[in-house]
Amino acid sequence: MCIGSPNVCAVQKVIGTNKKYFTNCKQWYQRKICGKSTVISYECCPGYEKVPGEKGCPAALPLSNLYETLGVVGSTTTQLYTDRTEKLRPEMEGPGSFTIFAPSNEAWASLPAEVLDSLVSNVNIELLNALRYHMVDRRVLTDELKHGMSLTSMYQNSNIQIHHYPNGIVTVNCARLLKADHHATNGVVHLIDKVISTITNNIQQIIEIEDTFETLRAAVAASGLNTVLEGDGQFTLLAPTNEAFEKIPAETLNRILGDPEALRDLLNNHILKSAMCAEAIVAGLSMETLEGTTLEVGCSGDMLTINGKAIISNKDILATNGVIHFIDELLIPDSAKTLFELASESDVSTAVDLLRQAGLSTHLSGNERLTLLAPLNSVFKDGTPRIDAQMKNLLMNHIVKDQLASKYLYHGQTLDTLGGKKLRVFVYRNSLCIENSCIAAHDKRGRYGTLFTIDRMLTPPMGTVMDVLKGDNRFSMLVAAIQSAGLTETLNREGVYTVFAPTNEAFQAMPPEELNKLLGNAKELASILKYHIGDEILVSGGIGALVRLKSLQGDKLEVSSKNNIVNVNKEPVAETDIMATNGVVYAITSILQPPANRPQERGDELADSALEIFKQASAFSRAAQKSVRLAPVYQRLLERMKH
Repeated sequence: MCIGSPNVCAVQKVIGTNKKYFTNCKQWYQRKICGKSTVISYECCPGYEKVPGEKGCPAALPLSNLYETLGVVGSTTTQLYTDRTEKLRPEMEGPGSFTIFAPSNEAWASLPAEVLDSLVSNVNIELLNALRYHMVDRRVLTDELKHGMSLTSMYQNSNIQIHHYPNGIVTVNCARLLKADHHATNGVVHLIDKVISTITNNIQQIIEIEDTFETLRAAVAASGLNTVLEGDGQFTLLAPTNEAFEKIPAETLNRILGDPEALRDLLNNHILKSAMCAEAIVAGLSMETLEGTTLEVGCSGDMLTINGKAIISNKDILATNGVIHFIDELLIPDSAKTLFELASESDVSTAVDLLRQAGLSTHLSGNERLTLLAPLNSVFKDGTPRIDAQMKNLLMNHIVKDQLASKYLYHGQTLDTLGGKKLRVFVYRNSLCIENSCIAAHDKRGRYGTLFTIDRMLTPPMGTVMDVLKGDNRFSMLVAAIQSAGLTETLNREGVYTVFAPTNEAFQAMPPEELNKLLGNAKELASILKYHIGDEILVSGGIGALVRLKSLQGDKLEVSSKNNIVNVNKEPVAETDIMATNGVVYAITSILQPPANRPQERGDELADSALEIFKQASAFSRAAQKSVRLAPVYQRLLERMKH
């Protein structure tokens, strides 16, 4: 009931179909069902009718017996078939307490002709048994219909499966409950959208008798999962047909079928942890598999979708321990894939092609425990590098000799590569970096290897900070200054430094007198140079918006990054992330001045001093008026203020 008028219920109808959903206010499905628009209308709730001139549906209808109530709810075909049996109508009209899940007239009409013929040709056995299977010999209201429960039917005590989903939909053997809780004098009627039939086989037995599951049957037997599929529980099997297996390359299929662990992961990725009937899906939802992955189960019109693809060819095959949907495409989890397969499906295909050209692709498809650090395709937007011996070695340094998980990496950890290098791990507040490259996407963990997607090509360190500076002609004046200041040993030894290295251009931009004065004063020069050296390694991917980095001189450097441009103390950096074994170098085109040397800061200090002197003078002035002894001190303060 959704509006103020008494006993009025909402009906949500899918435009262009006969589908109706009798919903409450919380379950209007955002006015869309399986992507199709709906319209909302209103009608009297069960058991009530309108009165001319009155709002809503104020008049309660007198209760009738079950048989007559079938006509009230729109199941006249069920009434008709009840009449054809000799025994059932007297039961429905007589004393007792029953529940009937009554198929709608449309449900009967949609039965295949051969099924309907077999029922009506033997009314006192086949038809009677079919109708009794829709009945329970006690009154059961919807608030008693719990998810996963079974009800005992009046046909040979056969079970009826009930599922009550979080979105409010209730299914009975996967038939959707349309109108619920129509009370009768001797029970209750629930209208459902299908004619239901008995369930006799478990999931494993259905696999064994279906011709289209020949490959699946062999795979289940090889994996030992048959014990799960014939055991207790309520599962959904997304069952790949023979056609689904044929769609993948024979080499891939044979590899998985020959690897018990990969095969088990593959099959578990097709088993949902709970039974999901098609009629319960009105929008997309995430469901967990036995493999631990999540699949997006949704719908588009009348078609069910898995991860957005309409690959379900047959749905709602009921088993005693769940439901089966036939699918015509394999759902291979990452855990059953090679590194090559993982990378080929990701946004790193250019890196994979480079590895193939360098003759390294065997590492990606074998059973070595490895981690591939693969740059995004966008890294190569200006062109791909030529493969030579140096590039091959660099690519080998993108393959780490262990299968890693990024969540277990720690700051300062070193990783050994196939190229013989040791790569360092840097953990920052909002990023995780390996040398100059930072991880740009979630890990993809395969059968033997893991894929880390990174935001640039790695540049492993080639020497100490001092080696880097000496090897680059841009820094010749800086190297001389470092030697003059006695800092060579510092930048050659083990450590963790971030060096903002002024280029020759930066030194040459200084007035000659000022430059000569600086270079001639070793103590001041050392202080200035130490201000250019941070006391930890900060690569550009770890900066974020702003980082205040303590320098060896003691004052802090303000390092910021915006739109891929790095600034230090608001001065742009010319080149970032030149990696060294004991730090990282940034090339800058100006000399950074510590706060105490900057004109603004000096002016601020002078102003602060003057203010302090003024305060002291004011205090002494008041005291001097009272004491002759303080007068000389007052005079000295006035002299300081003049200067």
